[in-house]
Amino acid sequence: MTLADLPLDLHGTPFQRAVWAALREIAPGRTVTYAEVAARIGRPGAARAVARACAANPVALAVPCHRVVPAAGGTGGWRWGAARKRALLVQEGAL
Repeated sequence: MTLADLPLDLHGTPFQRAVWAALREIAPGRTVTYAEVAARIGRPGAARAVARACAANPVALAVPCHRVVPAAGGTGGWRWGAARKRALLVQEGAL
């Protein structure tokens, strides 16, 4: 069983739960932008709201919000620290 298969009982708004479900579909070693996540959940233009949903994510590795990066480049910030986010992305082969 992988973290992506782990059953979770996450509590959040319907929007947050949609974002978190989309994040669980991002494969290790891959990154997507906040805008791409917004488009995947049918809410194009909601990139900032996606970023807020990522920041509200209560389970960092089971819901891999570290795989979401800014469209402008770089890795961006992360609730658990930008250095830790970068280290996870390097470990997964995304950087």
